[in-house]
Amino acid sequence: MNTLTATRLHAADVNITMVSNTQAVTDYARRYFGSWWNAFEVLPATVCAGPVVFADVDEDQYATLQALVETCPHEETTYAKAATLVARDAEGTITAVSPTQQLAYRHEPATGRLSVIGAEREPVALAAARIARDAMRGLLLRDGWTLLHASAVTDNCRTVLTFGEKGAGKTTTALALANMGWQLLANDRIFVRPDDKGQLQVLPWPSAAAIGLGLLNALGWQDVARKRLEAGEALHPTQHPEVTDAVLAGRREPVWEPGGKRERKVQIYPDQFADWFGLKLATSGLAQAVLFPQMRRDATPAVEGCRRTLSDADFMHGATEDRYPDILSLAPAGGSGSIDARQSVAHHLDKLPHHTVVLGHDLAANAAFLHQLLSE
Repeated sequence: MNTLTATRLHAADVNITMVSNTQAVTDYARRYFGSWWNAFEVLPATVCAGPVVFADVDEDQYATLQALVETCPHEETTYAKAATLVARDAEGTITAVSPTQQLAYRHEPATGRLSVIGAEREPVALAAARIARDAMRGLLLRDGWTLLHASAVTDNCRTVLTFGEKGAGKTTTALALANMGWQLLANDRIFVRPDDKGQLQVLPWPSAAAIGLGLLNALGWQDVARKRLEAGEALHPTQHPEVTDAVLAGRREPVWEPGGKRERKVQIYPDQFADWFGLKLATSGLAQAVLFPQMRRDATPAVEGCRRTLSDADFMHGATEDRYPDILSLAPAGGSGSIDARQSVAHHLDKLPHHTVVLGHDLAANAAFLHQLLSE
């Protein structure tokens, strides 16, 4: 019989505990969240109250839940890039299954029980981390936080938020500054909330970072990653094997999905930013400036005259969430938080210095330009 283990996640004033029959599942949660949130082991016997995610490797229980969903009315959606069937019963319990991944999710609002069940250890670990993060998102939104589509870096005195559509350069901007000494707070999403002093608090959304081979090389990280892989270490398991092969072969050119419309990228664990590449990570900050970059291959880094403002696409909610839809109804108001909270965040951000910039593909030049711009 497996022995139960538990890991508690804590961010701001909220926490959630993950309990599993498999040590590797809770170990993964501590590794994944520990760099940006407070994640620590607790005794299962002490978990008597509060939000809990039960995450078990149990093939028979998964098969039972799969049969339940497939034989009753259900909807089909995509969650974490996998086809997922979602069913709701008369008591409000939501059960979802991803047959290709042999994963089941279950939320019982009447009791507050939240479960992730799967046939294999690694998929359960990844899925439990996603659901625990979704549950934390719901708690933070209820506590007045708002989730934004942005990257963030800080040098203790200044925390800079970078906005833009996919491909605009959010991750590139954050990593360029982090590579020259700024602390990386988040690479794609952030939580923000005004405090009682009128300042905008910033918290990270822990996630693996997707980095193209060209950017990996420009950062000077390609050889580091290759040597680590050759030594037997691994990048995030969602990384496509073709990308791993390309890193091992020392390739710098992009790896594309069939059809050539989407690049397959290197997937880096949060802790690997520090352990592999020597970056400093921050766990919080106070927003001081806003960047709106636009990448152009042959451009010289420069300030552009127009002043961009936030749009609906800069807030993560049901209409803009394309990777992690709230399949278990864990977040309020469709995952967007309250309208008042969003309006307050927009008001506070509008008062900060805004910099609309164009950046080229010379990463060192971009970093030097941004560092000077933000120091003025």
